[in-house]
Amino acid sequence: MKLKARLYPIEANRPIVVMNEEDAKDLGVFVSGRVKISHKDRGVTAIVDTTTSFVKEGEIGIFEDVRKLLNVSEGSNLEVNETTRPHSVEFIKKKVDGYTLNEDEIMAIIQDIVDNNLSNIELSAFVTAGYVKGYTMDEIVALTKAMVETGQQIDFGNNIVDKHSIGGVAGNRTTMLIVPIIASTGLIIPKTSSRAITSPSGTADTMEVLAGVEFDIDELKEIVNKTNGCIVWGGSVNLAPADDRIIRVEYPLSIDAEGHMLASVMAKKRSVGSDYIIIDIPVGRGSKVISIDRANNLAHKFIELGRRLNISVECLITDGSSPIGSGIGPALEARDVLSALDNKGPIDLIDKSLDLAGTLLELSGKVVRGKGRGIAEHILRSGKAKEKMMEIIEAQGGDPDVKPEDIEISKKKVIITSEHKGMVRYIDNKLISTIARASGAPRMKSAGLYLHVKTGDSIDIGDPLFTIYSSTKSRLKEASRLAHELSPIRVGSIISDIIR
Repeated sequence: MKLKARLYPIEANRPIVVMNEEDAKDLGVFVSGRVKISHKDRGVTAIVDTTTSFVKEGEIGIFEDVRKLLNVSEGSNLEVNETTRPHSVEFIKKKVDGYTLNEDEIMAIIQDIVDNNLSNIELSAFVTAGYVKGYTMDEIVALTKAMVETGQQIDFGNNIVDKHSIGGVAGNRTTMLIVPIIASTGLIIPKTSSRAITSPSGTADTMEVLAGVEFDIDELKEIVNKTNGCIVWGGSVNLAPADDRIIRVEYPLSIDAEGHMLASVMAKKRSVGSDYIIIDIPVGRGSKVISIDRANNLAHKFIELGRRLNISVECLITDGSSPIGSGIGPALEARDVLSALDNKGPIDLIDKSLDLAGTLLELSGKVVRGKGRGIAEHILRSGKAKEKMMEIIEAQGGDPDVKPEDIEISKKKVIITSEHKGMVRYIDNKLISTIARASGAPRMKSAGLYLHVKTGDSIDIGDPLFTIYSSTKSRLKEASRLAHELSPIRVGSIISDIIR
């Protein structure tokens, strides 16, 4: 079929064309079907969408991605023919039906995800099938390897150490203490971190307050060779790119398939050649893992997956029932980190970081069992961790003389006070994060909230619970409204059941 190109300056991030519904019927294709488009000596396979009015009969809507591949102009004559879907679509259907996939089938799916050959419907079907049907350990290993092989890999040498947190705990910036502690011992810790998706800040967002976080592979190697460590955004170096596409589908569906999560974490670690990994699994109200049984099960799977990938893994099940640190939001968290490096608190952030760093030192064989926490504490107390962190900040383009008070936070603020007298029983991570995001974090790095209390504190009516910061009156008003409506901090006795 001959059709005239009608160009639309839209980036779809995958080869998509729009056909008039009548032309599509004549060609025998439907929504999410495939057509082969030829122009002179070039050709491309594209996913089809249809319309009754957006594109006229005899025309084909060409988005920017396809225009570049074909090098066409407005009105160019194109040859359009029906073609088959990728073979991986059959494998996705197989998973939907509850069957186990082999390595070749999983590799085909992941490769097509990376190459943007799957429609949104097909990718959503794969993600949903993994959530509903689950994965065997063999499938998770295959997923991990496929994610690694379809992305960039970086060789930093031997005895590479790393750390990951399952997440869900507000203010949990332990990475920014662990990296300098570990790097100061001579071990290599190339930490690639994420930006926030549903939280008020990711580690990369907080580090970006202090230094750059987006580097190519050569720049990343230079930083690590110079300092033994880094704290950068993983998305800038294209590690396990299939994972990022899967996450974009999971997020609006509010699902997180365990097999995808295990493969996601371990693929990014294997991509940088990690030999030893410590996994932080926080458990408690508002965190991602709410029961000890689930945490234990997850820990065993991480360890088994690591064994099959020749990576030594240990898991720490930690208290995730309340936020860690006092600041929630990029700038406020950066202040916490700098204060902790000065040994001025927050105490809970320091304690958890030392536990994780100590365990990682022992796992790597750098120190004997039982001595790791003490060595990590000495490194922090002596100022060696701060010195190393400033080296990393400078290597990543930041100011090595930065102090906590140099970090700008929003001028507009409101203090939320207690309406009750008693003990702080809990601080809900999820609700605190909701309020901090309403204030503008993480997009507005100076926005967020600062906690004045911790679980177990005794307070009176009118005592400050937390301060909300925002750079706009409207956001401050909305965050304040949510703070009163959600009541994220419970003061007083815990009532488990009310019987009427």
